[in-house]
Formats: sequence, structure tokens, C-alpha cells
Amino acid sequence: MALQVFTAVTGAAWESELVGALDRADHGVTVVRRCVDVSELLAVAATGTGQAALLSAELRRLDSDAIARLEAAGVAVVGLVEPGDERAADRLRQLGVVRVLPADAEPDEIAAALRDAVVGTTSAGRDVADTRSALPVLGAPQQPEDRPAGRGRVVAVWGPTGAPGRTTVAVGLADEMARLGVSSILVDADVYGGVIAQMLGLLDESPGLAGAARLAAGGQLDGAGLVRLAWAVRPHLRVLTGLSRADRWPELRPRAVEAVLEETRRLAEVTVVDCSFSVEDDEELSFDTAAPRRNGVTLAVLEAANTVLCVSGADPVALQRSIRALGELRDVLPGVEPLLVVNQVRRGPVPGDARREIGDALERFAGHGVGCFLPADRRATDAALASGRTLAEAAPSSPLRLALRSLAAEVAEVSEPPRRRGVRRDRRAG
Repeated sequence: MALQVFTAVTGAAWESELVGALDRADHGVTVVRRCVDVSELLAVAATGTGQAALLSAELRRLDSDAIARLEAAGVAVVGLVEPGDERAADRLRQLGVVRVLPADAEPDEIAAALRDAVVGTTSAGRDVADTRSALPVLGAPQQPEDRPAGRGRVVAVWGPTGAPGRTTVAVGLADEMARLGVSSILVDADVYGGVIAQMLGLLDESPGLAGAARLAAGGQLDGAGLVRLAWAVRPHLRVLTGLSRADRWPELRPRAVEAVLEETRRLAEVTVVDCSFSVEDDEELSFDTAAPRRNGVTLAVLEAANTVLCVSGADPVALQRSIRALGELRDVLPGVEPLLVVNQVRRGPVPGDARREIGDALERFAGHGVGCFLPADRRATDAALASGRTLAEAAPSSPLRLALRSLAAEVAEVSEPPRRRGVRRDRRAG
């Protein structure tokens, strides 16, 4: 049984010759539809009549969202570029196309790449194992290496609803890492109400993450473009601001944000991402895999992160929300093991020894030990917010600032500089 393939390379001078060559029976490939544009390709992919798509980088309106929709339909993708056009090849790889070949490759090499792509794709309601076993084995083509992944790490700052201080922690971590000499990028990926721009006194209207995601969706994001969109707040620290309005959340698609994070890995040693609270898999609720997913960005960031910090408040209501949120995270992303950070620890809401009581409760009901306690310091956070500055600038000797510096050194895996004489090292509450 031949592999059913769609093509979308309209306009290329070599299209007709290639389609004719692939249709020969000895290649085990049958071209069932020649599509003229992305819309037609997506429409036929949804019918379930094909298992792979062969497309060119010049296809109009081709973006990362289209590639994601093809994969969701169980259609594997192989890209073709003009011989020697490395820029087009890089663009396809940035869009998510893993296998990219020159258009002058031998038909049997292209056919083998299509089969390999099908092997690595999860089928949407179809079992392709029998089809693969029926095809002749021609040998896997030697693929060009993907764009090298950056060495930088991604730290996701996440937590339940109820203002437990996620953004304060994210801003403080990124700032303290920069002050420790670690190049950092702070990303506001909160699709429900990001406020990093306001906290740092930056212009709300700057394109920031939305602009970077648009470039990434078109396969045009590079280091220079990212630098132009990111504010240089201080040495070693840049900021990608978030959405100016919450109703603009459809502008951030998971695949595009993942591509942005891959680029930040190349530019900075650590990328700190302020995430939304919800991890509900809204795609299942819509019953439409092509619909935009508001929580898709949060799930994508959490899955891509090297370290996930779960920020919890320190009062009984916040702790209950954190216990539920940790259970939801375990259900949706069982492979993610967060570092639990309890913020705003103070005497009053929890009787007795607050640290011990909170730690015991979280260990008992959530199965998580506490990695760090951050003391409440309303005077320092108010001063920083009122002036649009970080804690290190507004209240350098604040206990909260000092605790954030210790946490930043731990997460970034660098040594914390010795504190000045007279400054007490104490990460305990109240």
C-alpha cells in the first residue's frame, strides 16, 4: 500500500517533474492531492485522506500555526527548498519542519524522508503502522542538522490564581540573576493580565512578546529581531513585555512562543517566564483542535522549561489553591516537577511556626516539600511598584530582596556573593 501524500509546492519550476517522479510505483508514494495554497492543504488534511505533506518554503501564508494544525491532523511534513537556500531551510525548521531537503534531491531520498516523517508523527485516528511495513525500505536519507539549540535555560514562574506574587518573584529573579552576572531575559507570557511592563515603568504599547511571536510564526525571528523587541533594562537584563490587553491572547500561539524561547536560549543564559495561572486543557473543552487555545502558551512554557517554580501564598486560602493547582499540573503535565516557593510568609494567617506549619501542610496534602520561603515585605514591594523599579533598586536591604537573591543564585547555579557586614542572612518568616 503506497503512502498517501499531499503536495503544496505550487509555483516551483520543479513541481511537475517531482510529482511525476514520486508517483512511480517503485517509490511507494502516491500524490493524492496537489494543493495551491495553505488553506487548501489544511482543508484536505482534515479529511484524513493523506498521511504526509510535501511543501516548499515559498508557500504563501505558511506559518507555525499551519504546521501545528497539520500535525494535529496526523499529517507528517517534509519541506523542500531551492538548492543552496539555507535561509529558506532555516525558516522551515523554525516553523517546526524537522525534515528539510533540497529540491534536487533524488526521488527515492524524498520518499524515504516522507516515510520517516510518518514514523515520527502521531496519527489522528489512523494507524499508519501497516502502511509503513508495506513500503519498501530504501534507507533513511542523511538529514541536515537542525538549528542548534541554545545553551540557555528556561525558568517558568507559575502558580495558582489569587495574586500569590508570581510577577514579583519573576521580576526579582531575573533582576537578581543579572546582578549576579548571568545574562537574563524576562518574558511576560501571562495571557490573562501581564503587568511586567507596568511594574518596571515600561511602555505598555511596545510589541514585546506578541511582536516576537509574529516573527516566529512567519519563520523570520532571529537574534537581531529579538534584541530590537526586548527592552534593555540594565546590563545583562532584557525584557519582552506582554500583551497590552488580555483580549489579545489569540496573538500568542504555543508553537510561536516555543520558537521565541528557543531564540532566547541562544541570547541569554537564563530566560525567566512569568506564566498564567491556568493549566486547564481548554482544547478538550472546545472539541476543536484547530481552535486557539488560551492556556496553550502556559502549558507549552511549563513543558519546555528546565525549571518550574510554583509560587504559593502563605495564608490558608492561598495554600488550598496551591494544593489544587499542583494536582492539576500533575494531571496535565506529569513529567513536570516544580520547585515550590511560598511567598508572603508572615505571622498571623498561620498560627505557630509559620514555616513548619506550611511545610507540613504542603507535604501532607500536596506531596511537595517547600524549596524556599520568601518573607512578606509590603513596604519594599510598595516602594518598588510606586517608582517602577526593582526591589534591588528601591529597597536593596529588604529581607524579601535578599531572599530573592539567594533563590536566584540557586536557580541559576551560581555562587551568591558574600553579604555586607551587618546584613543578616535569614530566609525564615517573620
